[in-house]
Amino acid sequence: MKLIIHGGFFSESQTNQEVKQAKQNALREIVQAGYKYLETHNALETAVYTVSLLEDCDLFNAGTGSQIQSDGKIRLSASLMDGKTQRFSGVINIEDVKNPICIAEKLMAYDDRVLSGKGALDFARENGVKYHNPEIPQRRKEYEKKLSDSIRLGTVGCVALDVYGDIAAATSTGGKGFEIPGRVSDSATAAGNYANAHAGVSCTGVGEDIVSGAIATKIVTRVSDGFSLHSASDKTLDELKPYNGFAGIIAIAANGDIYHDDTHPYMVWALHDGEVEVFE
Repeated sequence: MKLIIHGGFFSESQTNQEVKQAKQNALREIVQAGYKYLETHNALETAVYTVSLLEDCDLFNAGTGSQIQSDGKIRLSASLMDGKTQRFSGVINIEDVKNPICIAEKLMAYDDRVLSGKGALDFARENGVKYHNPEIPQRRKEYEKKLSDSIRLGTVGCVALDVYGDIAAATSTGGKGFEIPGRVSDSATAAGNYANAHAGVSCTGVGEDIVSGAIATKIVTRVSDGFSLHSASDKTLDELKPYNGFAGIIAIAANGDIYHDDTHPYMVWALHDGEVEVFE
């Protein structure tokens, strides 16, 4: 059993020690809770549960605490992929919900498994998901001042390997902040969240760069074709260099290899493979 999570990027990691410590503590607690859950649940269930904990923590840009878009509204995106069944589900730009990853989980059972906007919200309400305002005061202050940087930049994600050898990946985001309404991030696409029987990957960073590089899909495909997880990840991230692509990844392979990397500092992460390790 192995589990790795990320909390996106944040720029003040080397200057604001209070925020850094808070994120270290939060990621440590969440990865421990996720690993304990993994002991009695499969990879797919664990990925959803763990990302929902990240969505509920307002230190991160997903769920409660998400970025506000240019029209003053918060829209959330999330996706889930089961490496065992090769089913992918997700929601794009959904409003007024607490845990978009849980709605993605509900969609797994349907033929139409990726919904956006009003359709996604209608589905959520029809399935008992109640109204929730994900805005926090800090986000409103950032929006009003039109800040270009934020302590909660990025996304959240989880990759899990269960006792059966199955892998699942889940990713959730509150967007990049001040974007044009309707913009689609990588988090609800196979470029940012992908898994099969060989490996699983969750990405964070600039969504457009991640989509351009098809990062998660490329890494998993290369592992499937015989690359090691390390070499597949390094080769894929190297391919972002011509356009200075901004991305970070967490990944697990079926053989138990676990890996994380980023093209720019500073991705925050934690893993549990029997022992807990957290970014420094």
